[in-house]
Amino acid sequence: MKNKTGTDLKVGLAEGHVWIAAEEDGQDGVPFTANMPTEEVFTAPHNRKIDGTVVNALPLVNNGNVIDDFSITFKDGKVVDYKAKIGYDALKGLLESDEGVLSLGEIALIGKNSPIAQSGILFYNTLFDENASCHLAFGASYPTTVKGGNDMTDEQLAARGMNQSIQHVDFMVGTKDIDIDGIGYDGKIVPIFRDGDWII
Repeated sequence: MKNKTGTDLKVGLAEGHVWIAAEEDGQDGVPFTANMPTEEVFTAPHNRKIDGTVVNALPLVNNGNVIDDFSITFKDGKVVDYKAKIGYDALKGLLESDEGVLSLGEIALIGKNSPIAQSGILFYNTLFDENASCHLAFGASYPTTVKGGNDMTDEQLAARGMNQSIQHVDFMVGTKDIDIDGIGYDGKIVPIFRDGDWII
């Protein structure tokens, strides 16, 4: 993922990952929608295959603190540097909360033309604001984002590259000019986003 404001990030995906949209099946087999409204299509990053820098696109509100104008740099799946013009101490506190929060547990794709993005309203509530922008999440992966994940132990999930943490904090990175490419196992590059929206 790359844009003109400083984001240049490469994210590998967990082994056996699956992409999930709004509806999921519960462990009892009953379909449900966890978040409404929702626009995202999401999966799990591989927590040892994240490299580069990402710059936020919208403010993050975490525990009542606004964090904005921030950038995060990853190497081999871990945060190695971070900056914030607004809310630096809050970002620092989040990133010191446990070891797992230094990696990512989610990557979610949302086009710039989603209804919440088009509204132009910043809700200062991540469950709404995340639907305006592609986003990443510090911390824990959801077991449902790998095949058979609900039946795996923590050790089995970790072997797939799934991240574990007490945190799961989404932050928005999708700008109107963001480009995203997928890279297949064969090395083939597949354009997914151009100028902030889906092209597949």
